Amino acid sequence: MAKDKIAYVCDNCGQESTKWIGKCPSCGQWNTFKEIRISSDSGSLAAKSAANAVVSGLNRNNKPQYLNEISAKDEPRIDMHDEELNRVLGGGLVPGSIVLLGGEPGIGKSTLTLQTILKMKERQILYVSGEESAHQIKMRADRIGCDNDVMVLCETSLESIFDHVKNVKPELLIIDSIQTIYTSDVDSSPGSITQVRECASALLRFAKTSGIPVILIGHINKEGTLAGPKILEHIVDTVIQFEGDQHYMYRILRSIKNRFGSTSELGIYEMRQDGLRQVSNPSELLLTQDHEGLSGIAISSAIEGVRPFLVETQALVSSAAYGTPQRSATGFDQRRLNMLLAVLEKRVGFKLMQKDVFINIAGGLRVTDLAMDLSVIAAVLSSNVDTAIETGWCMAGEVGLSGEVRPINRIEQRIAEAEKLGFSHMIIPQYNLKGFAHSKYKIELHPVRKVEEALRALFG
Repeated sequence: MAKDKIAYVCDNCGQESTKWIGKCPSCGQWNTFKEIRISSDSGSLAAKSAANAVVSGLNRNNKPQYLNEISAKDEPRIDMHDEELNRVLGGGLVPGSIVLLGGEPGIGKSTLTLQTILKMKERQILYVSGEESAHQIKMRADRIGCDNDVMVLCETSLESIFDHVKNVKPELLIIDSIQTIYTSDVDSSPGSITQVRECASALLRFAKTSGIPVILIGHINKEGTLAGPKILEHIVDTVIQFEGDQHYMYRILRSIKNRFGSTSELGIYEMRQDGLRQVSNPSELLLTQDHEGLSGIAISSAIEGVRPFLVETQALVSSAAYGTPQRSATGFDQRRLNMLLAVLEKRVGFKLMQKDVFINIAGGLRVTDLAMDLSVIAAVLSSNVDTAIETGWCMAGEVGLSGEVRPINRIEQRIAEAEKLGFSHMIIPQYNLKGFAHSKYKIELHPVRKVEEALRALFG
Protein backbone atom coordinates (compact mmCIF):
# COMPACT_ATOMS: atom_id res chain seq x y z
CA MET A 1 0.00 0.00 0.00
CA ALA A 2 1.37 3.40 -0.96
CA LYS A 3 2.34 5.84 1.77
CA ASP A 4 0.51 9.09 2.40
CA LYS A 5 2.11 12.20 0.95
CA ILE A 6 3.17 15.24 2.97
CA ALA A 7 2.71 18.71 1.54
CA TYR A 8 2.95 22.26 2.88
CA VAL A 9 0.36 24.97 2.11
CA CYS A 10 0.55 28.70 2.87
CA ASP A 11 -2.24 29.67 5.27
CA ASN A 12 -2.45 33.15 3.73
CA CYS A 13 -2.50 32.65 -0.05
CA GLY A 14 -2.73 28.88 -0.60
CA GLN A 15 0.72 28.44 -2.18
CA GLU A 16 1.84 24.80 -2.09
CA SER A 17 5.34 23.45 -1.51
CA THR A 18 6.98 20.05 -1.09
CA LYS A 19 8.96 21.27 1.92
CA TRP A 20 8.56 23.82 4.70
CA ILE A 21 9.61 27.38 3.76
CA GLY A 22 10.03 30.22 6.21
CA LYS A 23 8.88 32.99 3.86
CA CYS A 24 6.15 32.44 1.29
CA PRO A 25 7.44 33.34 -2.21
CA SER A 26 3.93 34.30 -3.34
CA CYS A 27 2.57 36.62 -0.62
CA GLY A 28 5.81 37.37 1.29
CA GLN A 29 4.40 36.35 4.71
CA TRP A 30 6.58 34.59 7.27
CA ASN A 31 5.83 31.29 9.04
CA THR A 32 2.54 30.66 7.21
CA PHE A 33 3.27 27.20 5.75
CA LYS A 34 1.29 24.42 7.46
CA GLU A 35 1.83 20.71 7.03
CA ILE A 36 -1.01 18.67 5.49
CA ARG A 37 -1.27 14.94 4.83
CA ILE A 38 -2.67 13.77 1.49
CA SER A 39 -4.01 10.24 1.33
CA SER A 40 -2.56 8.43 -1.69
CA ASP A 41 -5.69 6.36 -2.40
CA SER A 42 -8.26 9.10 -2.04
CA GLY A 43 -7.66 10.74 -5.43
CA SER A 44 -8.36 14.32 -6.27
CA LEU A 45 -11.69 15.73 -5.16
CA ALA A 46 -11.69 18.16 -8.06
CA ALA A 47 -11.16 15.35 -10.56
CA LYS A 48 -13.92 13.23 -9.01
CA SER A 49 -16.39 16.11 -8.95
CA ALA A 50 -15.65 16.96 -12.59
CA ALA A 51 -16.13 13.32 -13.57
CA ASN A 52 -19.45 13.13 -11.71
CA ALA A 53 -20.60 16.31 -13.41
CA VAL A 54 -19.84 14.87 -16.86
CA VAL A 55 -21.61 11.60 -16.06
CA SER A 56 -24.72 13.36 -14.76
CA GLY A 57 -24.89 15.49 -17.88
CA LEU A 58 -24.36 18.88 -16.24
CA ASN A 59 -21.49 19.70 -18.59
CA ARG A 60 -22.94 17.93 -21.65
CA ASN A 61 -24.06 21.16 -23.33
CA ASN A 62 -21.02 23.15 -22.31
CA LYS A 63 -18.97 24.21 -25.33
CA PRO A 64 -16.80 27.17 -26.38
CA GLN A 65 -18.71 30.27 -27.48
CA TYR A 66 -17.76 33.48 -29.22
CA LEU A 67 -18.09 36.59 -27.09
CA ASN A 68 -20.58 38.14 -29.54
CA GLU A 69 -22.87 35.13 -29.20
CA ILE A 70 -23.19 35.46 -25.42
CA SER A 71 -26.25 37.32 -24.14
CA ALA A 72 -25.44 40.44 -22.09
CA LYS A 73 -28.79 40.77 -20.33
CA ASP A 74 -28.79 41.07 -16.56
CA GLU A 75 -29.61 38.08 -14.42
CA PRO A 76 -32.91 38.33 -12.51
CA ARG A 77 -31.95 38.84 -8.89
CA ILE A 78 -33.54 37.17 -5.88
CA ASP A 79 -35.20 39.57 -3.45
CA MET A 80 -33.90 38.94 0.08
CA HIS A 81 -36.74 41.00 1.65
CA ASP A 82 -34.08 43.09 3.38
CA GLU A 83 -33.30 46.52 1.89
CA GLU A 84 -29.90 46.79 3.59
CA LEU A 85 -28.77 43.32 2.47
CA ASN A 86 -30.13 43.87 -1.06
CA ARG A 87 -28.16 47.12 -1.30
CA VAL A 88 -24.90 45.52 -0.20
CA LEU A 89 -25.39 42.60 -2.60
CA GLY A 90 -25.92 45.04 -5.47
CA GLY A 91 -29.70 44.73 -5.81
CA GLY A 92 -30.34 41.19 -4.62
CA LEU A 93 -28.88 37.70 -4.74
CA VAL A 94 -27.77 36.51 -8.19
CA PRO A 95 -28.85 32.93 -9.07
CA GLY A 96 -25.90 30.56 -9.16
CA SER A 97 -23.70 32.86 -7.08
CA ILE A 98 -21.81 31.96 -3.93
CA VAL A 99 -21.62 34.50 -1.10
CA LEU A 100 -19.28 34.44 1.90
CA LEU A 101 -20.52 36.19 5.06
CA GLY A 102 -17.80 36.72 7.67
CA GLY A 103 -17.66 38.31 11.08
CA GLU A 104 -16.46 37.98 14.67
CA PRO A 105 -18.02 35.41 17.02
CA GLY A 106 -21.34 36.59 18.42
CA ILE A 107 -21.66 39.55 16.06
CA GLY A 108 -24.94 38.24 14.58
CA LYS A 109 -24.07 36.33 11.38
CA SER A 110 -26.41 33.41 12.04
CA THR A 111 -29.14 35.73 13.32
CA LEU A 112 -28.97 37.89 10.20
CA THR A 113 -29.03 34.86 7.90
CA LEU A 114 -31.88 33.13 9.73
CA GLN A 115 -34.12 36.19 9.98
CA THR A 116 -33.53 36.91 6.27
CA ILE A 117 -34.48 33.45 5.03
CA LEU A 118 -37.49 33.33 7.36
CA LYS A 119 -38.93 36.28 5.42
CA MET A 120 -38.50 34.53 2.04
CA LYS A 121 -41.77 32.60 2.17
CA GLU A 122 -41.97 32.03 -1.57
CA ARG A 123 -38.78 29.92 -1.81
CA GLN A 124 -37.64 26.49 -0.70
CA ILE A 125 -34.57 27.02 1.50
CA LEU A 126 -32.24 24.49 3.13
CA TYR A 127 -30.32 25.71 6.18
CA VAL A 128 -27.34 23.47 6.96
CA SER A 129 -25.84 23.98 10.41
CA GLY A 130 -22.62 22.34 11.53
CA GLU A 131 -22.32 24.30 14.78
CA GLU A 132 -25.77 24.29 16.40
CA SER A 133 -28.44 21.70 17.02
CA ALA A 134 -31.91 21.89 15.52
CA HIS A 135 -33.30 22.80 18.96
CA GLN A 136 -30.98 25.82 19.23
CA ILE A 137 -31.98 27.02 15.76
CA LYS A 138 -35.66 26.64 16.71
CA MET A 139 -35.13 28.74 19.84
CA ARG A 140 -33.48 31.52 17.79
CA ALA A 141 -36.28 31.43 15.22
CA ASP A 142 -38.89 31.76 17.99
CA ARG A 143 -36.99 34.73 19.44
CA ILE A 144 -36.91 36.43 16.04
CA GLY A 145 -40.64 35.85 15.68
CA CYS A 146 -41.04 35.07 11.96
CA ASP A 147 -43.78 32.61 11.06
CA ASN A 148 -42.19 31.15 7.92
CA ASP A 149 -40.99 27.55 7.80
CA VAL A 150 -37.45 26.63 6.72
CA MET A 151 -35.89 23.19 6.29
CA VAL A 152 -33.03 22.69 8.77
CA LEU A 153 -30.28 20.08 8.46
CA CYS A 154 -27.62 19.51 11.14
CA GLU A 155 -24.79 17.87 9.18
CA THR A 156 -21.06 18.35 8.63
CA SER A 157 -20.32 15.78 5.88
CA LEU A 158 -20.27 17.37 2.43
CA GLU A 159 -21.30 14.13 0.73
CA SER A 160 -24.35 13.79 3.00
CA ILE A 161 -25.27 17.44 2.39
CA PHE A 162 -25.27 16.90 -1.38
CA ASP A 163 -27.44 13.77 -0.95
CA HIS A 164 -30.03 15.78 0.98
CA VAL A 165 -29.84 18.63 -1.55
CA LYS A 166 -30.61 16.12 -4.33
CA ASN A 167 -33.74 14.98 -2.46
CA VAL A 168 -34.94 18.38 -1.20
CA LYS A 169 -34.12 20.41 -4.37
CA PRO A 170 -33.82 23.78 -2.55
CA GLU A 171 -33.78 27.19 -4.25
CA LEU A 172 -31.24 28.53 -1.74
CA LEU A 173 -28.56 26.71 0.28
CA ILE A 174 -27.09 28.07 3.54
CA ILE A 175 -23.88 26.58 5.02
CA ASP A 176 -23.20 27.58 8.65
CA SER A 177 -20.25 27.46 8.78
CA ILE A 178 -17.74 26.48 6.09
CA GLN A 179 -15.10 25.73 8.74
CA THR A 180 -17.20 22.86 10.15
CA ILE A 181 -17.81 21.08 6.82
CA TYR A 182 -15.51 18.23 5.76
CA THR A 183 -15.24 15.80 2.86
CA SER A 184 -14.08 12.21 3.15
CA ASP A 185 -11.93 12.62 0.03
CA VAL A 186 -9.39 14.64 2.03
CA ASP A 187 -7.59 13.11 4.99
CA SER A 188 -7.50 16.09 7.38
CA SER A 189 -9.63 17.57 10.12
CA PRO A 190 -12.53 20.01 9.48
CA GLY A 191 -11.40 23.63 9.36
CA SER A 192 -7.97 22.84 7.95
CA ILE A 193 -6.65 24.59 4.87
CA THR A 194 -7.26 21.65 2.55
CA GLN A 195 -10.76 20.90 3.85
CA VAL A 196 -11.94 24.51 3.59
CA ARG A 197 -10.49 24.90 0.10
CA GLU A 198 -11.87 21.63 -1.29
CA CYS A 199 -15.32 22.02 0.28
CA ALA A 200 -15.62 25.59 -1.01
CA SER A 201 -14.54 24.49 -4.49
CA ALA A 202 -17.12 21.70 -4.52
CA LEU A 203 -19.87 24.11 -3.40
CA LEU A 204 -18.79 26.57 -6.09
CA ARG A 205 -19.12 23.90 -8.81
CA PHE A 206 -22.51 22.95 -7.41
CA ALA A 207 -23.74 26.58 -7.48
CA LYS A 208 -22.50 27.26 -11.02
CA THR A 209 -23.80 24.03 -12.56
CA SER A 210 -27.18 23.94 -10.81
CA GLY A 211 -27.95 27.68 -10.67
CA ILE A 212 -28.78 27.43 -6.94
CA PRO A 213 -27.19 30.26 -4.92
CA VAL A 214 -25.12 29.31 -1.87
CA ILE A 215 -24.44 31.46 1.19
CA LEU A 216 -21.40 30.46 3.27
CA ILE A 217 -20.85 31.72 6.80
CA GLY A 218 -17.17 32.04 7.73
CA HIS A 219 -15.18 32.70 10.87
CA ILE A 220 -12.80 35.56 11.60
CA ASN A 221 -9.32 34.90 13.01
CA LYS A 222 -7.56 36.99 15.66
CA GLU A 223 -6.05 39.28 12.99
CA GLY A 224 -9.56 40.28 11.88
CA THR A 225 -9.44 38.53 8.50
CA LEU A 226 -11.50 35.61 7.24
CA ALA A 227 -10.23 32.32 8.60
CA GLY A 228 -8.91 29.71 6.21
CA PRO A 229 -6.77 30.10 3.11
CA LYS A 230 -6.86 33.34 1.15
CA ILE A 231 -8.00 31.34 -1.86
CA LEU A 232 -11.41 31.03 -0.15
CA GLU A 233 -12.06 34.73 -0.88
CA HIS A 234 -10.95 34.23 -4.51
CA ILE A 235 -13.33 31.30 -4.99
CA VAL A 236 -16.56 33.05 -3.96
CA ASP A 237 -18.38 35.74 -5.95
CA THR A 238 -19.14 38.08 -3.04
CA VAL A 239 -17.44 38.62 0.31
CA ILE A 240 -19.51 40.45 2.94
CA GLN A 241 -18.17 41.32 6.37
CA PHE A 242 -20.40 41.91 9.39
CA GLU A 243 -18.69 44.44 11.65
CA GLY A 244 -19.38 46.21 14.89
CA ASP A 245 -18.51 46.29 18.55
CA GLN A 246 -20.47 43.93 20.79
CA HIS A 247 -20.77 46.77 23.31
CA TYR A 248 -22.61 48.94 20.76
CA MET A 249 -26.07 48.36 19.33
CA TYR A 250 -25.06 49.04 15.73
CA ARG A 251 -23.86 46.47 13.20
CA ILE A 252 -22.28 47.35 9.86
CA LEU A 253 -22.65 45.13 6.80
CA ARG A 254 -19.81 45.96 4.40
CA SER A 255 -19.04 44.49 0.97
CA ILE A 256 -15.35 43.65 0.51
CA LYS A 257 -15.64 41.91 -2.86
CA ASN A 258 -18.60 41.79 -5.24
CA ARG A 259 -18.55 40.52 -8.82
CA PHE A 260 -22.14 41.66 -9.36
CA GLY A 261 -22.16 45.10 -7.73
CA SER A 262 -20.28 47.87 -5.99
CA THR A 263 -17.92 47.26 -3.07
CA SER A 264 -18.59 50.69 -1.54
CA GLU A 265 -22.09 49.89 -0.28
CA LEU A 266 -22.93 49.85 3.41
CA GLY A 267 -25.79 48.36 5.41
CA ILE A 268 -26.55 49.39 8.99
CA TYR A 269 -28.50 47.33 11.53
CA GLU A 270 -29.49 47.77 15.15
CA MET A 271 -29.16 44.75 17.42
CA ARG A 272 -32.27 44.09 19.49
CA GLN A 273 -33.64 41.28 21.61
CA ASP A 274 -35.88 40.13 18.76
CA GLY A 275 -33.13 40.21 16.13
CA LEU A 276 -31.55 42.81 13.86
CA ARG A 277 -33.52 45.87 12.79
CA GLN A 278 -32.73 47.73 9.58
CA VAL A 279 -31.62 51.34 10.07
CA SER A 280 -32.92 53.23 7.05
CA ASN A 281 -31.84 56.66 8.35
CA PRO A 282 -28.69 56.26 10.49
CA SER A 283 -28.20 60.03 10.86
CA GLU A 284 -31.11 60.42 13.25
CA LEU A 285 -29.81 57.63 15.50
CA LEU A 286 -26.20 58.83 15.45
CA LEU A 287 -27.14 62.41 16.38
CA THR A 288 -29.71 61.83 19.10
CA GLN A 289 -27.76 63.42 21.96
CA ASP A 290 -27.53 67.13 22.67
CA HIS A 291 -23.89 68.26 22.83
CA GLU A 292 -24.44 71.96 23.36
CA GLY A 293 -21.55 73.44 25.36
CA LEU A 294 -19.27 70.40 24.99
CA SER A 295 -15.91 70.89 23.29
CA GLY A 296 -14.17 68.44 20.97
CA ILE A 297 -17.29 67.48 18.98
CA ALA A 298 -17.84 68.20 15.28
CA ILE A 299 -20.51 66.93 12.88
CA SER A 300 -19.52 65.78 9.40
CA SER A 301 -21.64 64.89 6.38
CA ALA A 302 -20.16 61.62 5.13
CA ILE A 303 -21.11 59.23 2.33
CA GLU A 304 -20.62 55.47 2.34
CA GLY A 305 -21.63 53.89 -0.94
CA VAL A 306 -24.54 55.95 -2.25
CA ARG A 307 -26.14 56.95 1.04
CA PRO A 308 -25.25 60.14 2.93
CA PHE A 309 -25.38 60.32 6.71
CA LEU A 310 -24.21 62.72 9.37
CA VAL A 311 -21.69 61.33 11.81
CA GLU A 312 -20.28 62.74 15.00
CA THR A 313 -16.51 63.12 15.38
CA GLN A 314 -15.18 63.27 18.95
CA ALA A 315 -11.69 64.45 19.89
CA LEU A 316 -9.77 64.76 23.13
CA VAL A 317 -6.51 66.70 23.36
CA SER A 318 -4.58 66.68 26.63
CA SER A 319 -1.03 67.18 27.82
CA ALA A 320 1.17 64.13 27.35
CA ALA A 321 1.72 62.33 30.64
CA TYR A 322 4.80 60.55 29.29
CA GLY A 323 7.67 61.58 27.05
CA THR A 324 6.10 60.37 23.81
CA PRO A 325 2.62 61.75 23.02
CA GLN A 326 -0.08 59.25 22.11
CA ARG A 327 -2.06 59.27 18.86
CA SER A 328 -5.13 57.03 18.94
CA ALA A 329 -8.05 56.77 16.51
CA THR A 330 -11.18 54.61 16.74
CA GLY A 331 -13.19 54.35 13.55
CA PHE A 332 -10.76 56.58 11.65
CA ASP A 333 -7.48 55.91 9.83
CA GLN A 334 -4.56 56.32 12.24
CA ARG A 335 -2.10 57.37 9.53
CA ARG A 336 -4.48 59.99 8.18
CA LEU A 337 -4.88 61.39 11.69
CA ASN A 338 -1.10 61.83 11.94
CA MET A 339 -1.10 63.61 8.59
CA LEU A 340 -3.88 66.01 9.65
CA LEU A 341 -2.07 66.81 12.90
CA ALA A 342 1.06 67.58 10.91
CA VAL A 343 -0.97 69.95 8.71
CA LEU A 344 -2.24 71.73 11.84
CA GLU A 345 1.33 72.07 13.08
CA LYS A 346 2.91 73.24 9.85
CA ARG A 347 0.20 75.19 8.02
CA VAL A 348 -2.04 76.55 10.79
CA GLY A 349 0.53 77.02 13.54
CA PHE A 350 -1.06 75.06 16.41
CA LYS A 351 1.54 73.26 18.50
CA LEU A 352 0.37 69.74 19.30
CA MET A 353 3.78 68.09 19.62
CA GLN A 354 3.51 67.59 23.38
CA LYS A 355 -0.20 66.71 23.38
CA ASP A 356 -2.04 63.39 23.44
CA VAL A 357 -4.71 63.26 20.72
CA PHE A 358 -7.60 60.78 20.74
CA ILE A 359 -10.21 60.52 17.97
CA ASN A 360 -13.44 58.55 18.12
CA ILE A 361 -16.25 58.15 15.59
CA ALA A 362 -19.46 57.93 17.63
CA GLY A 363 -21.65 54.84 17.41
CA GLY A 364 -18.83 52.39 16.73
CA LEU A 365 -18.76 53.23 13.01
CA ARG A 366 -15.67 52.99 10.82
CA VAL A 367 -15.80 55.71 8.18
CA THR A 368 -13.41 55.87 5.21
CA ASP A 369 -14.80 59.00 3.52
CA LEU A 370 -12.08 61.61 2.96
CA ALA A 371 -14.62 64.38 3.62
CA MET A 372 -14.19 63.59 7.32
CA ASP A 373 -10.86 65.47 7.37
CA LEU A 374 -12.39 68.87 8.10
CA SER A 375 -14.45 67.61 11.04
CA VAL A 376 -11.44 65.82 12.54
CA ILE A 377 -9.37 69.01 12.45
CA ALA A 378 -12.27 71.07 13.85
CA ALA A 379 -12.85 68.60 16.70
CA VAL A 380 -9.13 68.51 17.58
CA LEU A 381 -8.90 72.29 17.68
CA SER A 382 -12.15 72.58 19.65
CA SER A 383 -10.79 70.24 22.32
CA ASN A 384 -7.37 71.94 22.32
CA VAL A 385 -8.77 75.40 23.04
CA ASP A 386 -11.70 73.96 25.07
CA THR A 387 -14.27 75.86 23.02
CA ALA A 388 -17.46 74.20 21.79
CA ILE A 389 -18.62 74.46 18.20
CA GLU A 390 -22.00 76.19 17.98
CA THR A 391 -25.11 74.04 17.53
CA GLY A 392 -26.35 73.79 13.96
CA TRP A 393 -22.94 73.66 12.25
CA CYS A 394 -21.72 70.74 10.14
CA MET A 395 -18.95 70.40 7.57
CA ALA A 396 -17.50 68.29 4.79
CA GLY A 397 -14.15 68.62 3.05
CA GLU A 398 -10.88 66.87 2.27
CA VAL A 399 -7.71 68.50 3.59
CA GLY A 400 -4.52 68.47 1.52
CA LEU A 401 -0.92 68.60 2.69
CA SER A 402 -0.70 72.33 1.92
CA GLY A 403 -3.63 73.09 4.20
CA GLU A 404 -6.08 73.58 1.32
CA VAL A 405 -9.65 72.26 1.47
CA ARG A 406 -10.05 70.04 -1.58
CA PRO A 407 -13.37 69.39 -3.37
CA ILE A 408 -15.47 66.33 -2.56
CA ASN A 409 -18.04 64.31 -4.51
CA ARG A 410 -21.83 64.28 -4.21
CA ILE A 411 -21.99 67.64 -2.48
CA GLU A 412 -25.71 68.09 -3.18
CA GLN A 413 -26.61 64.87 -1.35
CA ARG A 414 -24.53 65.93 1.64
CA ILE A 415 -26.17 69.37 1.79
CA ALA A 416 -29.68 67.91 1.43
CA GLU A 417 -29.05 65.44 4.27
CA ALA A 418 -27.77 68.20 6.59
CA GLU A 419 -30.73 70.45 5.75
CA LYS A 420 -33.19 67.60 6.34
CA LEU A 421 -31.83 67.08 9.86
CA GLY A 422 -32.21 70.76 10.75
CA PHE A 423 -28.65 72.11 10.42
CA SER A 424 -28.45 75.84 9.61
CA HIS A 425 -24.75 76.25 8.65
CA MET A 426 -22.43 74.03 6.60
CA ILE A 427 -18.79 74.47 5.63
CA ILE A 428 -17.93 73.14 2.18
CA PRO A 429 -14.96 73.47 -0.23
CA GLN A 430 -15.19 76.59 -2.37
CA TYR A 431 -14.64 74.64 -5.58
CA ASN A 432 -17.84 72.66 -4.94
CA LEU A 433 -19.98 75.78 -5.34
CA LYS A 434 -19.67 75.40 -9.09
CA GLY A 435 -22.00 73.15 -11.00
CA PHE A 436 -25.18 73.19 -8.88
CA ALA A 437 -27.87 75.65 -7.85
CA HIS A 438 -26.97 76.29 -4.22
CA SER A 439 -29.65 78.97 -3.89
CA LYS A 440 -32.39 76.31 -3.62
CA TYR A 441 -31.13 75.22 -0.20
CA LYS A 442 -32.22 77.03 2.95
CA ILE A 443 -29.08 76.02 4.85
CA GLU A 444 -26.38 78.71 4.85
CA LEU A 445 -23.25 77.53 3.01
CA HIS A 446 -19.77 78.71 3.95
CA PRO A 447 -17.29 77.98 1.13
CA VAL A 448 -13.62 77.88 2.20
CA ARG A 449 -10.31 77.42 0.39
CA LYS A 450 -7.98 76.79 3.34
CA VAL A 451 -8.19 75.25 6.78
CA GLU A 452 -7.62 78.66 8.39
CA GLU A 453 -10.80 80.00 6.77
CA ALA A 454 -12.85 77.07 8.08
CA LEU A 455 -11.52 77.51 11.61
CA ARG A 456 -12.16 81.25 11.45
CA ALA A 457 -15.77 80.60 10.43
CA LEU A 458 -16.23 78.20 13.34
CA PHE A 459 -14.44 80.02 16.14
CA GLY A 460 -14.28 83.62 14.85
